Amino acid sequence: MSKGANIDIVSVSKVYGSTTAVHPISLTIPAATYCCLLGPSGCGKTSTLRMIAGHESLSSGDIRLGNIVVTDLPPARRGTAMMFQSYALFPHLDLVDNVAFSLRMKGVDKTERRARALDMLKLMQMEAYAPRRPAQLSGGQQQRVALARALITDPEALLLDEPLSALDPFLKIRMRAELKKLQTSLGITFVHVTHSQEEAMALADLVVVMNDGRIEQAAPPRDVFERPATAFVARFMGDHNVISGKVTGSDQGMVYFDIPQGGSFAASGAPRETGSTVDVGIRTDHVRIGEAPGHGLGFTGVVSNIEYRGSTVKLSAGGAGIEDFTVIVSDTDFFARPVSVGDAVPLAWDAEDAIVLGRLDS
Repeated sequence: MSKGANIDIVSVSKVYGSTTAVHPISLTIPAATYCCLLGPSGCGKTSTLRMIAGHESLSSGDIRLGNIVVTDLPPARRGTAMMFQSYALFPHLDLVDNVAFSLRMKGVDKTERRARALDMLKLMQMEAYAPRRPAQLSGGQQQRVALARALITDPEALLLDEPLSALDPFLKIRMRAELKKLQTSLGITFVHVTHSQEEAMALADLVVVMNDGRIEQAAPPRDVFERPATAFVARFMGDHNVISGKVTGSDQGMVYFDIPQGGSFAASGAPRETGSTVDVGIRTDHVRIGEAPGHGLGFTGVVSNIEYRGSTVKLSAGGAGIEDFTVIVSDTDFFARPVSVGDAVPLAWDAEDAIVLGRLDS
């Protein structure tokens, strides 16, 4: 197998008529990286993947794979392989012929292509099923065959369009582990489109969060989780509450702000202009219940919902002008001092757990 190549996306955009699906974006995906393009439906992630693959033309910009500009090359000459969401296996062919299909199109001798196809099925632990047709396989087995067919071309980059979406929850988790293991052992670049935060966090070395055709943040998963770049990322990843307000002052690494409904809060961050709008993210799992808050670092909220989640409990509360504030506490802490819906409880957090978020337009 060849090793992976850098993928450089340089000011690439995609416009359909009067609709801009992808605004000009630039991104470098380092060689041998597992990259997940993450975002809600319609954010431009699949269009971006299809442009890398050559299945979609670019409206502007260039794409480089290694040192080669592939912008105008057809898919078969790019050094990439794409695995589609539907797997797109041929129902009338056995697994060997399915996997060998692209080699057949290239005119590779039948004996050689079947031998290489069997090697790929062996890599996927599917050689015992070689004589079967796709309809005789489970969803997870079909996925392995689709992977084998994509990888037989010896690509520098494998492109995956929501490859786990058709699988049941248990199989998804198993296949996640297999995909990561496969990428590590092959050493090629994987670019994987998903709308699942959990999937992206579990698989990726590089998470690229997209929204409305733009890149909101491109960073390792821990950075995206702990230091979301924008309010959208903080909300989408689901691990931060976001409070927005007007800056009233800055002092000694703290920014003070008021929200329209009346509450006053503080966050750690560089000085901001008084009167400017600020978005602040507060970690849901770093909020403490029943503790009097420091200046601007908490409020008294009325509990509106409680969800038991096994090892954790999720509480929703409102107060100080905030309608819906999420708190995640361990089950041990919650049941040591349980609260009920309708209770008024103090909520507190530390200054370092309230961070000023960036804005794409800033």
